[in-house]
Amino acid sequence: MSSKLYLVPTPIGNLQDFSPRAIATLKEADVIACEDTRTSRPLLEHFDIHNHTVSYHNFNEEESSKGLLALLDDGKTVAVISDAGYPLISDPGYSIVTKAIEKGHEVIALPGPNAALTALVASGLDTTHYLYYGFLSSKDSDARKQLEELKEIPYTLIFYEAPHRIIRTLNLCKEVLNDRNAVVARELTKLHEEKKRGTLSYLAKQEYRGEIVLMIEGYKKENKEDIDILLKQVEELMNNDMSLKEACKIIAEKSSFTKNDLYRAYVAKEKE
Repeated sequence: MSSKLYLVPTPIGNLQDFSPRAIATLKEADVIACEDTRTSRPLLEHFDIHNHTVSYHNFNEEESSKGLLALLDDGKTVAVISDAGYPLISDPGYSIVTKAIEKGHEVIALPGPNAALTALVASGLDTTHYLYYGFLSSKDSDARKQLEELKEIPYTLIFYEAPHRIIRTLNLCKEVLNDRNAVVARELTKLHEEKKRGTLSYLAKQEYRGEIVLMIEGYKKENKEDIDILLKQVEELMNNDMSLKEACKIIAEKSSFTKNDLYRAYVAKEKE
């Protein structure tokens, strides 16, 4: 195991998901780089792992990577773990992996727990093609821009989200992506694991706790209503002295399009 960098996934809730190979790797590593040593300590102690640990998180990743690289240069074995799940998947690890590869050190990833895939295969949504995005921005305007970029991707979309932001995110998704079918999976592998399925508007009215994975069906052009019909309805309302903005709002409430979709489509049609 000399001079190798191991990426070791840790359980996302159920300790029985920790593989014998992962446990053995951590026991043999010279150093274990933890996203948070305080969070990892109970897990390591449970499996009788007492190797030296160092902190390796988003705020010290660049600096800590230099120390880990020096250990690899000295022929040591380094294992990277995150608080739960897979290193580098919305967690630290990218910096040391790229630096290790540049220096010619072997990087070995162990298979193991991952919240995104665990949620996806039990979601009932299409698994043929999917796009894992991770966390949307906590700033509404930036999150809206990110969703606009994803709007016409025909693959199942996978997001991670914090419980205090999930309602905001569901409403933003409905606004930008339209009212698609979606699944909210929470507390995966734990005692209170739950999956709620329905439209984005339905899910936005529910309550959630714990760690969350949000999955949304991909863009399906063939299932969208004929926008020309809707624009004619907008015109009819405008002929009755209603503003374009108000007309779009009323028609949008009865369709799968947002008021902004109809407004932009109407303006574009007028320009043509």
